[in-house]
Amino acid sequence: MKVAFSPIYKYSKLPPEHRFPMEKYDLLPQQLLHEGTLTEDDFFEPEPLSEEQILRTHTQEFWDKLKYGKLTRHEIRAMGFPFHESLVARGRVIASGTLEGFYHAKRDGVSLNIAGGTHHSYADRGEGFCLFNDFAIASNELLFRGDVSQVLIVDLDVHQGNGTASIFESEKRVFTFSMHGEHNYPLKKERSDLDIGLKDGIKDEEYLDILRSILPDLIQSVKPEVIFYQSGVDILESDKLGRLKVTKEGCKQRDAFVFEQASLNKVPIVAAMGGGYSHHIVDIIDAHANTYRVAKHIFG
Repeated sequence: MKVAFSPIYKYSKLPPEHRFPMEKYDLLPQQLLHEGTLTEDDFFEPEPLSEEQILRTHTQEFWDKLKYGKLTRHEIRAMGFPFHESLVARGRVIASGTLEGFYHAKRDGVSLNIAGGTHHSYADRGEGFCLFNDFAIASNELLFRGDVSQVLIVDLDVHQGNGTASIFESEKRVFTFSMHGEHNYPLKKERSDLDIGLKDGIKDEEYLDILRSILPDLIQSVKPEVIFYQSGVDILESDKLGRLKVTKEGCKQRDAFVFEQASLNKVPIVAAMGGGYSHHIVDIIDAHANTYRVAKHIFG
């Protein structure tokens, strides 16, 4: 089981206001190594995306603004954090990790990215802490290469994958499924191929029942050659932004069900971490670690 990792310390130019929110990206691999879920050999550090790969998904104008630091104040505010060139460099590596993860998943059944799931990024702009849309970049690149002919994106973050839905609005070879908080960000939702809006306060049993009633038939219908899975843990009752009431065990069962369905149908699956904003960092790390624990259990 191979895991993409883009260590924060390599981007030492990042000022403190950027490094602090990203703390979980360095703490999670430490936890997984400490408990023995992963070894050093399980990690790979991707090469940065080429400009050509970026431009298969993002517009030239947007890329030039990122490349030369020409974003407007409004664009920076929509992105959610101050602009810094190191964020662009790291973003190119993160998105590449999702793309490279496909080839590991094709061999091993599963691959994961300690980052990614940047589903609020549109073709022409960033939003909601997302610069490059890694699922879109990976999907478009694999379709371009002819390595796959059908993609399924399963987005179970609490926030709708609005950027992803917009990018693939007219692309029938990519099926977008987003199951999210109906009254959560973004206020203006895009149209995925399948959107399931959840009421505030939904608990484990109802959440899992909905997912179980949809995903098996969806895989059978779409017949994907890869599943990209956004495994955000902001569905937790402890999350500051989520507004749902799913327990950590319920979130773990969610991950296990998605991985089991991919395994049963022999579809390679690439998971990216997505959001998680619980009050205590230990809860965020443990919930994200559960995704890796169940993947290890199911795929070995």
